[in-house]
Amino acid sequence: MSKNEFVVLVDEHDNELGVLDKLAAHRIGALHRAFSVFVFNSKGELLLQQRADDKYHSGGLWSNTCCSHPAKGEAIADAARRRLKEEMGFECEVFFKFIFSYRIEFENGLTEHELDHVYFGICDETPTPNSSEVKNWRYISLPKLQEELAQSPEKFTGWIRICLPEVLKKINHGNNL
Repeated sequence: MSKNEFVVLVDEHDNELGVLDKLAAHRIGALHRAFSVFVFNSKGELLLQQRADDKYHSGGLWSNTCCSHPAKGEAIADAARRRLKEEMGFECEVFFKFIFSYRIEFENGLTEHELDHVYFGICDETPTPNSSEVKNWRYISLPKLQEELAQSPEKFTGWIRICLPEVLKKINHGNNL
């Protein structure tokens, strides 16, 4: 984790309460604003990333295309597009879909407590990921992802396991990506 990174603290209604150093927020489990991006190709397959092994938590686990935290005063969609470029090496329009909140305590003593804004995108570009963020990537069909999650949940980040049912609802109820 780079020096002087801050997260925006929020209440359960997404009202800003201030900012806190990212690592400090994760040490005390403070609720903060985050986003998750799910990019699909034209075949409807989801682009997954395997987090770099040395990430401050969940290293080496498979997750959605991109996730991070917006800076204070930064529009969340702008932050999502920025981090998509920084992590995965391509640009893509993103569309807001829903918000969910979760709390996960990790073995290393950190706690992820986020109000997570979920965005979808469609792109067929080949990723050129930043190796300090991403170890590997792959496209996967949603049925195959559900199968892998059921068989080996420990290979995936906690937040993708929590929010995937809502992602599937948004897709299955006729909502366009």
